[in-house]
Amino acid sequence: MKGVILAGGLATRLRPLTLVTNKHLLPIYNKPMIYYSIESMARAGIKEVLITSSPDHSGDFANLLKGGEDFGLKLFYAVQQNPKGGIANAIALAKEFAVDQKILVILGDNIFKTDLKSTVEQFEKKDKGALIYGVKISTDSQQYGVVEIDKQGKVLSIEEKPEHPKSNIAQTGIYMYDNRVFDFISRLTPSDRGELEVTDLNNFYLKEGTLTCELLQWWIDAGTSYDELLRANNLVAEKVKKNEL
Repeated sequence: MKGVILAGGLATRLRPLTLVTNKHLLPIYNKPMIYYSIESMARAGIKEVLITSSPDHSGDFANLLKGGEDFGLKLFYAVQQNPKGGIANAIALAKEFAVDQKILVILGDNIFKTDLKSTVEQFEKKDKGALIYGVKISTDSQQYGVVEIDKQGKVLSIEEKPEHPKSNIAQTGIYMYDNRVFDFISRLTPSDRGELEVTDLNNFYLKEGTLTCELLQWWIDAGTSYDELLRANNLVAEKVKKNEL
């Protein structure tokens, strides 16, 4: 199983912080944001990871991360020419890298503690399907993609920013896909936003009944706003000092 970290985008909501750098290179307490997703890949037992980024900053990632030796894995790089192409468009860049293997995808601004290793091992044994991660939230779930699941973790529905949420589980940016994912992406059409949406991709698996969901202990989408970036720094600092991260 191979890893894919998505670190592209324009991050306009974080300007002027991102006028001359990629948001995934911004600091989260004592290390660059991108380190957290790479370290999650390493803990999960992934040995080869592709990092996708925009043309302006791909060289910055290579200069910082080199070949991945410091993390105990091999890093590869791909450029997403259209930074507004969407998550599924960025995943498609991994087609030749994956070589018909299953993939673990993590958005580079997602920070969490959960060790994915056991789930990766279980997923590798499955014949087909996809798995997404969610987190229970106490705030207004209308601003997230909301996941409805049964007692076994099978996904019943996914709704983007629903007016009347069916659960308190927000979809995070962590996904596992079988080797059919690139065929499904090739069938997608751009949404009204002009993007290839990851929810549309996940719906292929949802419709055939092979989409499952697991829950994280805690999770931060650090790249969405100044407030979330600040919250990520404060929370990570607190957990590092308590040896909880």
